[in-house]
Amino acid sequence: MAPYPFSRSHDPFVDLSSQDAFNEGAPFATFDRMRRDDPLAWSEMEGGGQGFWNVVRHGDLLELNRQPDLLSSASGIRMEDQSAEEYEARKTFQETDPPQHRAFRALVSKAFSRATMAGYEEQIRAIVTRLLDDALEAGEFDATDAIARHLPMQMLAQIIGVPNDDAAWLVEKGDALISNADPDYTDFVIDKVDTDEYRMLPFRSPAAVELFDYANRLLARIDAGEQIGVLNLVLEETSHGTAMSRDEFRNFFCLLVAAGNDTTRYSISATIHALANDPALLAQIQAPAFDQWDEATDEMIRWAAPTSHFRRTATRDFELHGKTVRAGDKVVMWFLSGNRDEAAIPDPYRIDLTRPRNPFLSFGQGGPHICLGMWLAKLEVKIVLQELARRVKRIEQTAEHRYLRSNFIHGIKTLPVRVERK
Repeated sequence: MAPYPFSRSHDPFVDLSSQDAFNEGAPFATFDRMRRDDPLAWSEMEGGGQGFWNVVRHGDLLELNRQPDLLSSASGIRMEDQSAEEYEARKTFQETDPPQHRAFRALVSKAFSRATMAGYEEQIRAIVTRLLDDALEAGEFDATDAIARHLPMQMLAQIIGVPNDDAAWLVEKGDALISNADPDYTDFVIDKVDTDEYRMLPFRSPAAVELFDYANRLLARIDAGEQIGVLNLVLEETSHGTAMSRDEFRNFFCLLVAAGNDTTRYSISATIHALANDPALLAQIQAPAFDQWDEATDEMIRWAAPTSHFRRTATRDFELHGKTVRAGDKVVMWFLSGNRDEAAIPDPYRIDLTRPRNPFLSFGQGGPHICLGMWLAKLEVKIVLQELARRVKRIEQTAEHRYLRSNFIHGIKTLPVRVERK
């Protein structure tokens, strides 16, 4: 295999603050250089603003992610600078620290637990089967659009209790939010047009206005006594005697729509891309004796690493790798780099579907902010793998794939393939 089979970028000095940094795939050569030569590099922000430190080694990511008292989420989780007023207007439980984060998370964690998600296997398989029926009938299709884009939101609609007919609209608005650097998904590209008018909205996006209106209609139904999926749970009073405000609920709903769809989408598109470009992987999961579906799923999510980073803010001065991080400095945690760290993951540029004890970091493992939808994402990717193995004889990529324009979410947004049925 080529050294960087999920990337066309071999520049070891890519500007990671640029939204164009991932246009040719993840800049793994840059991360390799930083892990080796400068594991706490300083980056200036493209276009001005406060620069940031880069954490790129697997061990550092795990250790620092366990210290929310040192690296806080309460000033924002993306690279961009935010005023205190903007943070308060836009925050979700992702932008909080323990104990507040822990209290709010406790309200919904049971609804997204492994045991609860396991109960949705039949529904997920039915959705995957329907999507594959349509795609396989066509023979040639864009795998991201035909399969990866639709499954997560259709499933999430069932869990949060909104009509399935609304799923396509929610996907569109979620794309406009979390993919706000890509002109294919929004007219309000965050680094190309003036978005100051929307600075109090999630992701500085006008799409949030429409999602807020949708959330307000859900709130009205809940106020009238309806049970709407898991949404009622987040409005209950916490063990600390606090409750989510209406503004926080609207922001939380935007987070569910955006993060609950895109990250799983790009894990699925990376999975199909790998199967299309390495026929041995498809043959491996089609072997009669193959039963390591959990290991294969974890490996594909490691490989995809759809959330490239989360930003934290230092609460006090500390030393790392001979450098001093000052209180108030931005610190960017590159989980994608940790997923390719050869010090923790042997032969990290090879897909090993039976990799034992996979220490991948795609869900922010080790810290309080570990992904709420982790078990749902794993189940969806696993079922896609199983159904492709059962029903497909061959997958081949027919034209160049295209990447999302974003240094925050990493993924293949178009993936032309041809599929031969069994």
